[in-house]
Amino acid sequence: MTAYDYDLFVIGGGSGGVRSGRVAASLGKRVGIAEEYRYGGTCVIRGCVPKKLFVYASQFPEHFEDSEGFGWSVGERSFDWKKLIAAKDKEITRLEGLYRKGLEDAKADIFDSRAELVDAHTVKLTKTGETFTAERIVIAVGGTPNEHRALPGHELTISSNEAFDLEELPKSILIAGGGYIAVEFANIFHGLGVETTLIYRGREILSR
Repeated sequence: MTAYDYDLFVIGGGSGGVRSGRVAASLGKRVGIAEEYRYGGTCVIRGCVPKKLFVYASQFPEHFEDSEGFGWSVGERSFDWKKLIAAKDKEITRLEGLYRKGLEDAKADIFDSRAELVDAHTVKLTKTGETFTAERIVIAVGGTPNEHRALPGHELTISSNEAFDLEELPKSILIAGGGYIAVEFANIFHGLGVETTLIYRGREILSR
């Protein structure tokens, strides 16, 4: 009889966590994995994948203009923000399903809950209060944006996470930062016709 409930328990259902859990389970290890939000992590749910869809959408106005120089006649054009959001949601839901299926096929136990460390070999699911022991525990929780709560007016701002789920396309937007995420979103919103301003305290954008 083994001393632990699992050989491996993974906290975090992003790319790293799912990969480690799936591989271990496919090798016959007893694996549990917990995620408090959605499986797929930053890249799939609120990063690379939805960002690429938004980038593609934002480039079409320029492509329409260029096409006229190649003999195309482009008719009336309109853009529906809600349709883009719906298409984005459909695609990330599809991909999340694939992440889950990979874990299920490998026979890993999937928990939809936040998991917290109790000690070196014990985790607790905050949703149910259940505890599990594991010989090894992998922490793959990623990170979250800093809300800068000490900054006056911070409650009026959003992060890139919320930008993917705005109910309406704004008429204007101010983006603070000069890294690649800020620049990408500036190009996305500008391409979609939003009056876009980018502010950065450094000497040049994309300096790192």
